Amino acid sequence: MKEILIAPSILSASFTYLENELDEVFKAGAKVLHYDVMDGHFVNNISFGSHILSTINTKHNLINDVHLMVTDPNKYIESFVKAKADSITVHYESFSNEIDLINTINLIKSYGVKVGVAIKPKTKIDVLFNFIKDINLVLIMSVEPGFGGQKFITESYKKIEDLQAFRKKKNLKFLIEVDGGVNDSNSHKLINLGCDILVCGSYIFNAANKEEAIRKLKE
Repeated sequence: MKEILIAPSILSASFTYLENELDEVFKAGAKVLHYDVMDGHFVNNISFGSHILSTINTKHNLINDVHLMVTDPNKYIESFVKAKADSITVHYESFSNEIDLINTINLIKSYGVKVGVAIKPKTKIDVLFNFIKDINLVLIMSVEPGFGGQKFITESYKKIEDLQAFRKKKNLKFLIEVDGGVNDSNSHKLINLGCDILVCGSYIFNAANKEEAIRKLKE
């Protein structure tokens, strides 16, 4: 049976008590930290840069899953590599053409870091097919990116199902990650459809018992 990775999204953590929050999710069994980077242009919100990730790495040994929601991903890649990102995901929609996207994929890979490509809810999965064999993961956004606490967009189920069918048909190894509105009421369906990584923000960080919350996601 494949391992399902739970990736708490730091965007939903309390920054007043960030160290304690991260201690709790680490002890609760989380292995991945999802780190949303927003520039105020690609999405209507601003988050944080690579320095905070560097600081977190002095305290925890979590897998750092960096998600760049920015208009110019290439500006940020080197700094997040230095901050010990294990994977860097860029948005398909950040690029005006496929050649530039492929060049960025190759740039990330040149640092020895895993690379993912994310798509917004209205973007079809077939835009990925020309280069999907060269990436490590596909991130399906199941809410409009930019803010936590949104409701899961149910049309995402079909995208995940079709992506899993394509992966199986082509015998590819990329991981399927889903981000947005994930909780214990939909996690089992997402896993059954083929998801490998579940990004959860509000559901985990608002839980009184984070260990129980994470366990329920995988039960």
